[in-house]
Amino acid sequence: MKIGIMGGTFDPIHNGHLMLGQAACEAFRLDQVWYMPNGNPPHKDIARYGTDAQDRAEMVRLAIAPYKEFRFEPYEIKRMEVSYSYRTMEYFKELYPDHEYYFIIGADSLFMLDQWNHPERIFPTCTVLAAYRDEINTRRAMEDKIRDLTKTYRARIRLLVTPLMKISSHELREAVKEGKSISQWVPEPVAAYIREKHLYIGEG
Repeated sequence: MKIGIMGGTFDPIHNGHLMLGQAACEAFRLDQVWYMPNGNPPHKDIARYGTDAQDRAEMVRLAIAPYKEFRFEPYEIKRMEVSYSYRTMEYFKELYPDHEYYFIIGADSLFMLDQWNHPERIFPTCTVLAAYRDEINTRRAMEDKIRDLTKTYRARIRLLVTPLMKISSHELREAVKEGKSISQWVPEPVAAYIREKHLYIGEG
């Protein structure tokens, strides 16, 4: 099977994450996209957001439920240790060696990829799909970075053209804090869950 891996804090998951998964499925004919919330990421302080791992996991489950090609993957959120991408990808490559993996990242992550922990161990496990949105004039810079990474690590990296959605999880948390509706940006079950659990209300 051809499997897309979509990691992130998903705090909260929003329609842009779902559109990215759909774009990857269509462009690269993936059989599934696994949405994998990060339980203990090395680069973010989850505690300050006021949402625990189980809340973020449940929002992901609710968001992807209507999509038969999407799967919830709890591997990283169950781990107590800091989660590094190379360890996760090596784990899945060993567990399911017959699968072909596509690691989906944003443009900002592409430019930081060689600064991740052991990038040389990520590339042998997967093809990296770097999301690109036409409203940002970054395609040439991304292609230059891809050439550098390909030369240095023998990486397999492809550009993934994605739909335009100008929203971020940070902006959604701020909107909730300010009492604004976010229903146009997230699936309704996720919006309802945020209301029910009073998430993000007490952020500082």
